[in-house]
This record gives sequence, structure tokens and C-alpha cells, in this order.
Amino acid sequence: MQTDLSAYLPIALMFVLVVGFCVISLGLGRFLAPHRPTTEKLEPYECGIVPLQEPVQRFPVKFYLVAMLYVIFDIEIVFLFAWAAQFDELGWYGMGAVGLFTLLLIETLAYVWKRGALDWNLPRRRRYQEVATARPGESKAA
Repeated sequence: MQTDLSAYLPIALMFVLVVGFCVISLGLGRFLAPHRPTTEKLEPYECGIVPLQEPVQRFPVKFYLVAMLYVIFDIEIVFLFAWAAQFDELGWYGMGAVGLFTLLLIETLAYVWKRGALDWNLPRRRRYQEVATARPGESKAA
């Protein structure tokens, strides 16, 4: 069984045009742009702050946790687009499946929110206030 590949010709042509445009744009920028490096241009730019030394501390783990959560919840949108494209064909089964999927994601967001993963203000958290207000030598159970 042979398929008619002529239907893919516009897509292939668009792909060739996009790749060609990218190559030509980058090539022209590389050859026509002035290249005059100075010490100021070669230094890293940090929001206008001149770096005097290398940073001593690493990024907090909370930064990576928020980034991972963003990726997870962003991927949900991709699944919802696929579901929306096939909405008529999936019927009530699709509605139930995406409802369960969304319910689990909302539950996950509520859990993460309650655990404080999205809160960067440490002194405001209740568990840190309890530790800070406890007197030295006094246990929490007393």
C-alpha cells in the first residue's frame, strides 16, 4: 500500500524555507556585525551589578523545586490541548479522563502549596515562627 506523499510537499517546503531563513539570518549577522571585544563586553552582566567576586552560595533547592513544578504544570497544558483537539471523538470517556487528570493536578498543587514549596518567605511560615519564639532550653512539647 503506497501513500500519496504530495500532501506533505507544503510542509516540506515550509521546513526548507524556515531552515534557509535561519541559516541566512545567522550567517549575515555573523559576517556583517562588527566584532570589537573589550573587557567590559566580555564580562558577565548581572543586572547592572559589577561582580567583585564569585558567588559564595549556591542556588537554593527551593529554586529548582519551583522550576520543576512549573514544568510539570506546564506539561498539563500540552495534554489538555491534545484532549481538546479530539474532544468530539472522546465523548464522556475523554471528559472523565481529563476531569480525573485535572483533579489530581489540583490536588497536587494544593499539597505542594500547603507544604510551603511555593512560599519563599521563610520567617512568615508558622513552623519557623514556632521555632523562633521558643525559649532556649524549652522543648516544644512542654
